[in-house]
Amino acid sequence: MFTYLDPTIRSRLIKEEKLIRIDYEGKQLDAEAPQAPGEIIINLLGPIPMPIDTLEGRIVVQWYAAVRSTELQQVEALANKLTSEGGQHLFSSLVSPLAVNSVLVIGEPKDEPLVRVHSNCLTGDVFGSQRCDCGPQLANAIARINGDPAGGYIVYMAGHEGRGIGLWAKAATYLLQDAGENTYQANRSLGLPDDSRDFTDAAVLLKHFVGQKPFRLLTNNPKKLEDLAAHGVKTVIQEKHVHGVVDTNRNYLEAKRGWGHVLQDDDIKV
Repeated sequence: MFTYLDPTIRSRLIKEEKLIRIDYEGKQLDAEAPQAPGEIIINLLGPIPMPIDTLEGRIVVQWYAAVRSTELQQVEALANKLTSEGGQHLFSSLVSPLAVNSVLVIGEPKDEPLVRVHSNCLTGDVFGSQRCDCGPQLANAIARINGDPAGGYIVYMAGHEGRGIGLWAKAATYLLQDAGENTYQANRSLGLPDDSRDFTDAAVLLKHFVGQKPFRLLTNNPKKLEDLAAHGVKTVIQEKHVHGVVDTNRNYLEAKRGWGHVLQDDDIKV
């Protein structure tokens, strides 16, 4: 299953091992094997060489795109419908239901690689917003992994905007925050969870790329460690990752500390 691309291209990518499928334990499967109901299978495209600019200059990373088979199946059905109705001009609608995660392989990972599991944040990662620390955390994680002798990985989670509530709801929480609520209070005012992120796919990808070997995880969030451990990823060494503290996001960081993030006074001093 590889949605709405020419089957000959799909076959070529499978033959070249540029398109593979992995199970919940991160093990490679037959790319054409049927999927059991409820089974978690992730499709991986890559590696794709990608030059990127970092804080220390340009480097080349290896990019993998990752998506669940169940999501591909849903989009496949929609793609077939659009094609049969002559609606190819509507194919942009396929983007909406498809959450594509990414893995960046930086350097040549060795024992105890450095890893950042990063939740996507359009406002911080792309727009450079300083209402949060997401953009600086991502940029510094890439630079830090690139400078580490053991190399490592960025696992970029596409469906995690606003701790899992999505961009539209996140915009509403910003308005509530401007009225005096903190980031968690704003979620509750909307009737939404404090944190609804699902790290299942991150765990599967880590099992595939790192295996059961120890690795160092750049995070200040103990819940992230607990969620990964719940999916069998337990050989994790936590490393503090504080970057981008400014006066406009200090209250946000204070709220995260109150919620459980391991942050000291000196960490969030402007």
